[in-house]
Amino acid sequence: MGSTPDLELPQRLDPYPKETHRHPRGEQPHLLSSLAAVQTLASVIQPCYGPHRRKKFLLTAHGDIVCTDSAAAILRALQLEHPAARLVREAAQAQAESFGDGTAFVVLLAEALLEQAELLLRAGLARTQLREAYSTALAEVLATLPSLAIRALGPLENPSWALYSVMNTHSLVHSEHLTKLVAHACWASKEPGGSFKPERIGVCTLHGGSLWDSCLLSGLAMPMRPCGQVTAVSSGANVALFACCFGPASPSTPTTASLYSLEDLLAFKRESSRLVEMQVDQLADADVNVAVVWGDVDEETLALANQQGIMVIQVKSRREIVYLSEVLDTPLLTSLLPPLKPGRCWRVHTQKLGDSEATVFEWEHADAPVLTLVLQGATAEGLRGAEEAVYHGIDAYAQLCQDPRLLPGAGSTEMALATMLSEKGGKLDGPEGPAFLAFARALRSLPKTLAENAGLAVAPIMAEMSGIHQAGDFLVGVGSEGLLNAAQEEMWDLLVVKTQGLRAAAEVVLTLVTVDEFVVAKGGPSHQQILNNSGKTTKGHPPSPSQKCVFIYSFKLDNTGIILFDWVFVFLRQDLELQIGL
Repeated sequence: MGSTPDLELPQRLDPYPKETHRHPRGEQPHLLSSLAAVQTLASVIQPCYGPHRRKKFLLTAHGDIVCTDSAAAILRALQLEHPAARLVREAAQAQAESFGDGTAFVVLLAEALLEQAELLLRAGLARTQLREAYSTALAEVLATLPSLAIRALGPLENPSWALYSVMNTHSLVHSEHLTKLVAHACWASKEPGGSFKPERIGVCTLHGGSLWDSCLLSGLAMPMRPCGQVTAVSSGANVALFACCFGPASPSTPTTASLYSLEDLLAFKRESSRLVEMQVDQLADADVNVAVVWGDVDEETLALANQQGIMVIQVKSRREIVYLSEVLDTPLLTSLLPPLKPGRCWRVHTQKLGDSEATVFEWEHADAPVLTLVLQGATAEGLRGAEEAVYHGIDAYAQLCQDPRLLPGAGSTEMALATMLSEKGGKLDGPEGPAFLAFARALRSLPKTLAENAGLAVAPIMAEMSGIHQAGDFLVGVGSEGLLNAAQEEMWDLLVVKTQGLRAAAEVVLTLVTVDEFVVAKGGPSHQQILNNSGKTTKGHPPSPSQKCVFIYSFKLDNTGIILFDWVFVFLRQDLELQIGL
């Protein structure tokens, strides 16, 4: 039985729809207060869905301009005010962090489900009935989804064919070459027991050359160069990691000296130099011959390190030094003291790769704890896209090691689920029937978006695709030139990723359909106003006699050993209302 047209849905619920109040301009107000915000968010993400997605020039809050087609990057940079949009973004970001893919899928499906929910509410369906019917439809979808998985990755099978469609979605340039490199890196990093750790594969991007020059190195390569005269440690490298200045203590330290004369200043400088010299000697006595620094490097301290034969390397980001700490299994120190357990490797040296140089940490035995995929390219934008595709491929392989089942891609799975829901919804009475049909229309919007982004004639493509699926062929999807067979074209989606994406989008919608309005509490005084006034009356924010302001200071150690300080201010009111600001 075919699906019921959209215009027949209200009549199935109420043959005489009630009149609704309109705005002065003639527009009907949304029954779902979250719909407009989610629609706006989806309109930004929609062109970034599928292999034919379009790029956007993104102006970040720091003033940086980035050209990207990554839905995850756009969501991170957007400054959202509406709570519903933030809720959808959180669900999409959780999907990306846990499974590496499906960010745009969650946003677009949530928006489509909300639009259909709005139609059901206008037709007279109660919110509680809508929530229960949507939950039933979701359970039906999740129960049917495993039956559509027609292929699985074997334990001894080359994963290139399974990773190609995932990586081709994120990089249309040299995707086949990148897929082979990622597949080889994943296969070589897989442990004998079958487990796979994505952190065993590093990615190093170097400017110059092309993506065809990309290669795989045994060991860890990073785009950095030594600072001093010591440029290599040929054997027996003992590495110390420092998240501080490689030199005298910073002037912003809490303990400061009271200097009253020039003699005091000279004495303080001599004492600081003597302390730094003693610290460098301690590093040498502990057999530390490689110091990796996330911070400034003092020239005088660097000269002392050169005398002791210590190789000093300065990293550019916290992420790099934290990754080094994980690979070398050594702590990240906040002062120039020798570590109790330095990181050990065979040698550390600089290696010329194409037109650039990188610092390479190598191990003598063949079973290195990490492999590095070195990406080369002429532009920063091309390198960024290739790096994103590589990380998606690594995440996809990690998911396949947990669940090797694969679904046909190119929107064929969504259309197959929509066809199934339409057939069942047309036979059901009560709220479940219209809800099944609404859920099916939301799923059909995803292959429709693929057709739009590919520049195809949407109406005839969707009509032909729907007819083929109703005839029983659920492998037909949307390609760059029209319909195609997803299995023959080797276009696959991961079952575990699709399952979680459906669940995440539906759960967000089930939350939002029960929200009748958003209430914004009155904002309190800012942090700086409170600190500047120190309890005095702030202009525009007079203190209430029933209100107290309490400051709470706290500190904690993060996973790298760095001390993080934070504070909160808490307003306590007599009506037991609690407001906390960070």
